[in-house]
Amino acid sequence: MPTQTPPTDRSIWFALALLAASSLATIACSSAETAGGAARIVTLSTRPDMVSGGDVLVQIAPPPGVSADTVTVHVDERDLTDQFRAGDDGALVGLITELGPGTSQLSVTTDGGAPIQLELRNHPVSGPVFSGPHEQPFICETDQFELPSGETLGAALDERCTVARRIDYAYRSVDDIGGPLKPLDDPMVRPDDLAQTTTLLDADVPYMVRIETGTINRAIYQIALLHDPATDPEPDPWQAPAGWNGRLIYTFGGGCVNGWYRQGVRTGGVSDDVMLRQGYAVASSTLNVFGNNCDDLLAAETMMMVKERFIEAYGAPQFTIGWGCSGGSYQNHQIADNYPGLLDGIIPGCSFPDVASGTIPFITDAKLLNRYFSETAAGKFTEEEQRAVAGFLVLNTMPNVSRNAGRIAPDEFCPDVLPKSLRYDAVTNPGGARCDVYDHAVNVYGRDPETGFARRPLDNVGVQYGLAPLNAGAITTAQFLDLNERIGGYDHDGRFVPARTVADVGALRAAYETGRVTHGGGGLATIPIIDYRAYADDVERGDVHVRYHSFSMRDRLLRANGRADNHVMLVEDNRHGLYSTASPVAQEALGQMDAWLTALAADASNDPVIEKVVRARPADLVDACWSRGEKPTKIAESQVRGGGRCEELFPSAPAPREVAGGPIGGDILKCQLTPVDLADYRVTFSTDEQARLEQIFATGVCDWSQPGVEQTEPIGTWLRFDPT
Repeated sequence: MPTQTPPTDRSIWFALALLAASSLATIACSSAETAGGAARIVTLSTRPDMVSGGDVLVQIAPPPGVSADTVTVHVDERDLTDQFRAGDDGALVGLITELGPGTSQLSVTTDGGAPIQLELRNHPVSGPVFSGPHEQPFICETDQFELPSGETLGAALDERCTVARRIDYAYRSVDDIGGPLKPLDDPMVRPDDLAQTTTLLDADVPYMVRIETGTINRAIYQIALLHDPATDPEPDPWQAPAGWNGRLIYTFGGGCVNGWYRQGVRTGGVSDDVMLRQGYAVASSTLNVFGNNCDDLLAAETMMMVKERFIEAYGAPQFTIGWGCSGGSYQNHQIADNYPGLLDGIIPGCSFPDVASGTIPFITDAKLLNRYFSETAAGKFTEEEQRAVAGFLVLNTMPNVSRNAGRIAPDEFCPDVLPKSLRYDAVTNPGGARCDVYDHAVNVYGRDPETGFARRPLDNVGVQYGLAPLNAGAITTAQFLDLNERIGGYDHDGRFVPARTVADVGALRAAYETGRVTHGGGGLATIPIIDYRAYADDVERGDVHVRYHSFSMRDRLLRANGRADNHVMLVEDNRHGLYSTASPVAQEALGQMDAWLTALAADASNDPVIEKVVRARPADLVDACWSRGEKPTKIAESQVRGGGRCEELFPSAPAPREVAGGPIGGDILKCQLTPVDLADYRVTFSTDEQARLEQIFATGVCDWSQPGVEQTEPIGTWLRFDPT
């Protein structure tokens, strides 16, 4: 139902739909019941109002004592009874196909009684479903997407970047178990070097991988799982290959730079040896790589549609695990929170809470500071004074991170595949495609009626840069005043301007109400979360993936729910890279998540979900870090800032706004202001300096004890961004 119209230039309605899941494996359960309240129609593959591609997997549970043989099924005028099969539990499961555009009526009659009905709403397989109008222009890249054989998908068939669905086979060689998959031209002929593997469920099977590739929602998707066509039946929702362990891992790729106006040529990866050899099915898509699509909303929609395809082709998984680093962590957090039921547990790595509040202020502040120290006030601050103001453990993080701030500029990070003639130029092509995070999310933020550009929630009014080192005596009052007087801000093209940046109030409201600022009180409140971090704060060249962000996410969970015992932090050094199953710790995280979700699925009690989640957590899965020696040892202790052995090994340096007095949660986009009060400082300003301080902050300084401007809880989960 429509719940709210945000302040945009067009009617974009947010429709709030409540999720009712019958099990971990069910994306959405929508039931129509008999008068006795016992019979149910359940959509297994997707929500009934979000069907795509004309197919939906449905379960029908007759009332107790009523035989499944008496059930008849119709969709509009079509009799589809023969498409349903009875399972061991007496329920019928059937794949409904060839649904037309729009709504259809599913009608079920049991034992001659009155029919029960459920409305199905079908959407094109090319989308959209809930993310709003598709972005244009959009560049197809199927002819650059490589398959295991090295060949590509070829040219797209239409402007929606469609290709025909195809199945390929590949295998692991005994000569290179950890290496890349080798193409298998004829899966009925076993190569001499074919490896065997034993899955998580102790099935001994050939290491042959079935890879399905196609297009959904203008993305290229892939699904991979162990399958031997010589002995296994063709996969369908009723019979699984012997090598599938019944679980699904959905991988999310990183990045953000260049992530717009393109289909992409890589997914989050579906060929990981650790995952496949244990029997996991692995799925992903090109629009679930933030380097192709830096928009969590479109990523959520695409993931939903790919998972729908998986369930309709292979059956409902026991549970789905989200896996991804950096830009993949955004997707893990925001999909789980805003569209609960799609992911049952998540393992975010090198994590951030979100783009809008977790990353953009972080990198844009770094760019302002880097410009000030290197140009505006060159030579006025020592390197240690600069580091103290920025907060980072390593000073090089400031210039390193500042380069990422180009993602708010519409002309810095356009993908190479986007023709220059289509790109925005303030002078020569002001109506061209704007390559920035805000215009890429215009369906959320709406357009500024004066410029036609996406509204922006970016703001730094009242932020007292360098407040902590000022109060600590690490910088002088003169340095503090000059810094804040000349730090500046950005215009709508991401260019430096002397004035501070002022957020659009409507964009602020939209960011909070729609979950673009991860709240933590939606789906994240009640699912298992393992935050795995390969420490990068001390990388000599600097790195954006700092540990601060893990504590930021935990703080949000605590404030939203009053607890965060479903959130576990694991930290080690980066000897295995930032996020790789080559790390024994990352492997342990996956194994522990599986054990956690397996125990949770077995809990049939009626206790609150969060109590079941906490109870199901493996006893040895606790906050921990690993020592830095040649043979790392596990140190199990609560991860807290400023104390403990893990904090000594892996210190979590603050972000620039935390140095400016902001909270660790980092979710205040625009602060409430309060008049300058000299009593709030631990230093003394001269009379002239007092006057200058009040002039610099004429409208006030940030009052971080108050919620941000327009800060509120999301208006709900499963929101639609639909102009109709």
